[in-house]
Order: sequence, then structure tokens, then C-alpha cells
Amino acid sequence: MMNRQRLRPVDLARLAGVSTQQVRNYEEAGVLPPAARTDSGYRAFTDVHRRALLTYRSLAKGYGPTTATRIMRTLHDDADVPAALALVDAAHAALHEERVSLRAASEALEALAREQPAPLPPSGLRIGEAAALIGVRTSALRVWEAAGLLAPERERGTKYRVYNPADVRDARLIHTLRRSHYLLDQIRPVLEGLRREGSSAALRAAVTARGAALTARTRAMLEGAGALSDYLGAQLTSAATTTGSTAGGPGPSPT
Repeated sequence: MMNRQRLRPVDLARLAGVSTQQVRNYEEAGVLPPAARTDSGYRAFTDVHRRALLTYRSLAKGYGPTTATRIMRTLHDDADVPAALALVDAAHAALHEERVSLRAASEALEALAREQPAPLPPSGLRIGEAAALIGVRTSALRVWEAAGLLAPERERGTKYRVYNPADVRDARLIHTLRRSHYLLDQIRPVLEGLRREGSSAALRAAVTARGAALTARTRAMLEGAGALSDYLGAQLTSAATTTGSTAGGPGPSPT
């Protein structure tokens, strides 16, 4: 039987395109199920290990090596399929949040392109003036500041808040995205991206590139999830076959 055929570390290494030491590392990390040993102490891998290795390699492309290792270790060390699938779910949830932030950035850029903000006085705006210009209450600006989304400067003597053009721009974006029901934590990456890139044009290019990267990652995750599903199916089939042969099923004829 294929499952009983002994494979050496070098055989698995050649199949997966890795070093023999990496194969040993995978077993120690729980990526592979424990291998039997020969009388002389050599590892005796089987087709189960081959499938586990290829499954891990497929998972790592989309989920990353850290998450892929945790998934496989949970299956092999703990034999906990629900916990392993929960790790898969968490990775997809995190990817969804990245897509939400990316969509928020796109909507913010559209809002920036539509608006023609009036020039501000060189001294900036006080909080009441900024709130009136944006169309919100002063309490909203304070909440956004407490959440770390805004950081207006303060006058030296009076300590009054002073909103410069960048502050007003950021407040407009927050207001636009809040009206679209985005959470403050989902808005923060948009503002950070705009400040990091330095302009809406640069952020637009970054958003486009990030969107392409997310699409590629989603496809890789789907392929990895498919490989994991096949691996679990093969494990269940193998377990059922073993149970059937030892629990009343047809066994070997006595000699």
C-alpha cells in the first residue's frame, strides 16, 4: 500500500523542493505527523507525510508560514480539527478587515476628488469653526481626537485647538466614512496611508497595488484551503479504513 511505503527524508525533500534538514524541522514543528523509526533509528516517512508536507506548502502560500504551521500542528499534535479550522476562519476574517479598510480608502479618495475645500486662514481654525465648516459637532472632533485620528496643534498661551488644512482634510474624511458606517478602527489605516503616502494620488496607487495583492492572496488562500480539505478527507478515509479492519471488518486470514 502507498501509505505503508517507506520514504526517506531525502525522498520528501525532493518531492517538495526543500532540504532534508527542513523536512526534519517540519516534523519537529508538528507540520508533519510523527514519523516511525527504523531499528537503526532512521525516520520512516509514508505517503501520509508526503500529503501533509504538500498541504503545508500550499497553505503557506496564502496564510503564511506561521499560520500554516499552527494549523498543521493543531491537527497533528492536538488532533483538534475544529481548532485548526478556527485558525483558517480567523485568517479569512483578518483578510476581510483588510478589504474593508481598502474599500474605505477608495471611498475617501473619491470624497477628496469631489470636494473643493475653501482656503483656510493662515492661523488655522478653532474647534468651533472647524466643526461648522465640516458640518459636525465639536464633540465629534473631540471624540476623533481621543481615538487618535486627529491631532490638532494647541496655541501656546490659550491651549486652544488649532486645525490646519491637513487636520480639516482628515476630519472631512472621517466624517464621510462615518456616514458610510465605517468604524473608527477601520478609518485609522486610511488616514495613516494618506499621511504616509503624502498625497491622494500616491495613496490611490498604493490602494490599487494593495487590491491586486489581496486578490492574489485570496486565490492562494482558497487553494490552500482546498488542499487542507483534501488532506482532512484523506485522513478520515484512512482512519475509517483502519477502524473497519480492526473492529469487525475483514482482516488478514490466519496462517
